[in-house]
Amino acid sequence: MHDATLLHALLLGIVEGLTEFLPISSTGHLILVGDLIGFNDAKAKVFEIVIQTGAMLAIVWEYRARFLRIDWQLYRNLAIAFMPAALIGLAFEHAIKAALFKAVPVALAFIAGALVILWAERRDHRVRVARVDQMTWLDALKVGFAQAFALIPGTSRSGATIIGGMLFGLSRPAATEFSFFLAVPTLVAAGGYDFIKHRALFSSADLGLFSVGLVAAFVAAIACVRWLIRYVASHDFKPFAWYRIAFGVVVLVTAYAGIVDWSAG
Repeated sequence: MHDATLLHALLLGIVEGLTEFLPISSTGHLILVGDLIGFNDAKAKVFEIVIQTGAMLAIVWEYRARFLRIDWQLYRNLAIAFMPAALIGLAFEHAIKAALFKAVPVALAFIAGALVILWAERRDHRVRVARVDQMTWLDALKVGFAQAFALIPGTSRSGATIIGGMLFGLSRPAATEFSFFLAVPTLVAAGGYDFIKHRALFSSADLGLFSVGLVAAFVAAIACVRWLIRYVASHDFKPFAWYRIAFGVVVLVTAYAGIVDWSAG
C-alpha cells in the first residue's frame, strides 16, 4: 500500500471495529475516513477485506460457544437471512458501486437511515420473539430482506437488521444478537468474493499493515459488541440517529461549501 502507514491501518481498523455492529454504517465511515486521509484506491478496498475479517472474527470469538454448539435452527435461519442481500448484491453490485460509493450519497443515506430509526423508535414495539432461538424461518427471511437495504452504503447493515428485526416483532436484544450472528456469513461471503476479485492486489509487503488493521478491528469490535449488549438492555437507538444526522449534515455542508475535498464524491 504505497501511501498507507501503520497509523492509517490502526485508524481504519478501529473505525471498522467500532462501526460494524452499531447502526451507523461501517462502510459509510470507511468511505469518508478513507477520503479524508487519501486512502481510497483499489488497494484500500483490499485492506477493507482484512479489517472486516477482524470484526467478523470478534463475533466468532465472543460467541464461540454458541457457534460450536450444534444448533441447526440457528444455522438454517442464518442461511435464509443471508440469501436476499447476497442475491440482490450480485445482481446490482456494479450499479451500486458506480453510483453510491461516494461521499455525498453516503451522507444522504446517513440522514435517511436516521429518519427511519427515529420513526421506528416512535412506534409501539410489540415483542413477539424474545430470544434468537424463538425465531422462525419466516422471521429470518424478513430480517434478510431488511439487511438487503444495507447494500446502499451509509445505510448500515447492523442498523437495517436490528431496526428491521424490531419492526418484525423481535425484542431489541434478540434483534441485536441476530444481527451479530448474521454478520458472520455476510462478511465471510463478501470478503471471500472481494478476495477472489482482487487477489492480485494482495502482497506480502503489506503483511504488517494488514496485521495492525486486523488486530485493531478485532479488539475494537469485541469492546463495541460487549458494550452494545449492555446498552440495548435499557436504551433505544435514538442517539445513533441524531449522530447520523449530524455526521451527514457536516459532510454535505463541507462538500458543497468546498471546505473539504471529498475526493470520492
